[in-house]
Order: sequence, then C-alpha cells, then structure tokens
Amino acid sequence: MSISSLNAISPIDGRYRNKVDALKAYFSEEALIKYRVLVEIEYFIALCEAQLPQLSDIDKSLFEQLRTIYKSFTSEDAQAIKDIESITNHDVKAVEYFIKKAFDDLGLEAYKEFIHFGLTSQDINNTAVPLSIKDAMNEVYVPTYMELLDKLKALAKEWKDIPMLARTHGQPASPTRLGKEIEVFVVRMEEQFNLLNDIPSAAKFGGATGNFNAHKVAYPNMDWKAFGSSFVQEKLGLQHSFPTTQIEHYDHMAALFDALKRINTIIIDLDRDVWTYVSMDYFKQKIKKGEVGSSAMPHKVNPIDFENSEGNLGIANAIFEHLSAKLPISRLQRDLTDSTVLRNVGVPFGHTLIGFKSTLKGLNKLLLNNVKFEQDLENNWAVVAEAIQTILRREGYPNPYEALKGLTRTNEVINEQSISNFIDTLEVSDAIKKELKSINPSNYTGI
Repeated sequence: MSISSLNAISPIDGRYRNKVDALKAYFSEEALIKYRVLVEIEYFIALCEAQLPQLSDIDKSLFEQLRTIYKSFTSEDAQAIKDIESITNHDVKAVEYFIKKAFDDLGLEAYKEFIHFGLTSQDINNTAVPLSIKDAMNEVYVPTYMELLDKLKALAKEWKDIPMLARTHGQPASPTRLGKEIEVFVVRMEEQFNLLNDIPSAAKFGGATGNFNAHKVAYPNMDWKAFGSSFVQEKLGLQHSFPTTQIEHYDHMAALFDALKRINTIIIDLDRDVWTYVSMDYFKQKIKKGEVGSSAMPHKVNPIDFENSEGNLGIANAIFEHLSAKLPISRLQRDLTDSTVLRNVGVPFGHTLIGFKSTLKGLNKLLLNNVKFEQDLENNWAVVAEAIQTILRREGYPNPYEALKGLTRTNEVINEQSISNFIDTLEVSDAIKKELKSINPSNYTGI
C-alpha cells in the first residue's frame, strides 16, 4: 500500500507533509542515495584530474556526461539502487555497482574499478550527509527563518510606540513598549544565527581508518592528504576533517544541531509570550470563515498556531539534543550507531520547519487590542512608584523607597489621584512636584 497522508506513521509524512515537502530533496532515502552518487562521481573525476597513470588517457569531455548520472538522477535510478541493495545488503556498495553499470553503458569498463577506489562507505556517507544538510540549510531552512525574522522585525517597527504594562513574576512592573518586547526576540535570533554561520560543514575523507592506507600503498608518492582536502573543500565545498578515525567525529555537526536548538528555544519562548498576551486579551485573532475554535464553545478562537509551533519545536529540540549528544561518541574506530541516527536527521528539520511556519501563521493573525493595553496601564498607577522614588533619591529625599512602599503595598486602589495626593505631601519644590506629576504609566517606558 502506498503511503498517504492518512496512513503515514509520522505526521511529517502525513498531516504536515505539505509544510515540509521541500525537505524531501535533501533528507529522503532517495536524496541520500543521490548525494552518495554525486560524491562517488566527483571523486572519480578528481582521481582523473590528479592524473593517476591508469586514468590519464580519459577524455575530459566525458566528465559532464558522468555528472549527468547524478544531475539527472530519477526515482527509477534510486529504486534500481535499492534493488541492488536487496542483494548486497549494503547501501553504499549498491551505489558503487549502479555506477559501474553506468560506466559499462558509457564504454568506460576499463576504468570502473576506480569507482570507490581506496574508500570505505563512511567516506561517502560522511560527505554526502553534511553536503545534504548544508544544501537544506541554505535552500530551505534559511529562507524560512528569514521570513519569520522579517515578520518579527516588521512587527517590532509597527508596534514600537505602543506602551504596555510589563510583568515580572506575573505581577505588574515598570511599563515597556510592545515593539521593544518583540525586538528582544529579533536580536536573540540574529545573534544565534551569527553563531550558527560560524560553524563549518565538516566531512571525513580518508579511507578505512582515516589514514589513506589503501591509497598510499597503491600510489606511495602521491600526497593523499592534500588530495583529500582539495576534493572535500574545493569540489564539495565542505571542510576536511583530519585526522579522523573511520568516521567523522561530528563535533561540528553537533554544534550545528545545538545552535538550531537554541534558535528553536527562542521561538518557543516567543510562542509562549504571545500565547499569554492572547490570553490577556492584548491581541484578538483574525477569524476565518468556517473555522471552529472549540467543539463545545462556539465563542472560542484559540491560539493554536503558537501551540502547534511550541509542540513541534519541542520535538525537534529533543531529537537535535540526541543527535548532538550521541554523534560525537563512537567506540574505538567506529560503531554503527552514527549511521542509524543520521537517517533521522531530516526529522528535526521537518518539525522545525513546521514550527517556524506555524509561528508565522499565528503572527499574521494577530489583531492589536489597543483598548486593553490602555486599560491595564490606567489600572496600574502603582508602577510609577519606581520613577517617583528614583527622582526623590536624586534629590536626596530621606527614605523615598520606604515612603512609596507604604503608599503602594496596600489593598487600596492606587490611581492618578492617589499618586497626585501623595506627591502633594512631599517636602520638595513645586518644580519637582510638577516633574513627578508629569509621569504616568503610558510615558514611563524608558528608552
């Protein structure tokens, strides 16, 4: 039975498939196979360009034909490799056999033993996977991240002059501005993104145990370390990790996943704040005709997009956490757990993408409830006590904090009139009293 949105086990391939479809070009089984073919073909071409004696007579005009093998890679090609794997029970060896068959078709039979020459499967996996991650980051993750960041920047600018009551420990606190509160998230995201950009996309390439043993024994006079670095860095655009064991040490990949996790955590924090603002009636939400907010309560319009985002980003972070904690650890030269968990690398990217899009959808539905902002400020004149006692400190007034504490820590209503009456009792100049009375919850918002 073919997989559909109704019978898929993972919601990424089911309910949310349309939100993550762009990732299939990088993290599906077919994509992994294609990236492996790419590395094998480019490696063979690099051997030719290194002018190994046995490859020196190959017509360089054939290189583009060889590249067509992966550039024109189809689902049928991927299935052909899977059919070979069903016999070999080895995924990378199946890729090698597939390319050898392509060489036969191109009349290159004499050279096909230089496919996968001197390599172990991890030389292919540890270049194919980071290459696919790098491409997915640049072509899918970053554009979606930027769309969300740009939306937050626009809201920070749009709401920069909206005064609002701040809350510390859930209690009324010195007023702030809504735009500034959004800008906090903008700057946090930008700073973490800058750190993310500093992380190299690293790849292992060095033979069975990382020492180019087979390469050196076959061609002892060639600088294989230089060749490997040139191939990985110039051909593939990755950073060559050296020395290594049989596998990439994954420290840089772990750093990437940790950085992605931190960005997700910031957005979860945003989701929860906006959810709370909605519950406080600071925001209404645009109503879409036909939608239902509750199966029982017709009046409800729930902040489901922020809830959806929080849930998906939490799942993404749990998997990123496991990947970053597990991948750098391997027994001696290598165990197979890295290969097993790397097959799931697209899963946290999928949940991250869903989270980003849900947050963006939620932000686009927000309607500012100015009346509620104004009411909360007007009902909390006690928050200007900090301003009054600070000016009194400036003027050398005795025990100003204690004086304001006595006024505000009562069960009596604190409003503009009670504050004004208190100011009138102070033994300060009329100029200072005028200065103090000019302060109100809407203009006491700092810089």
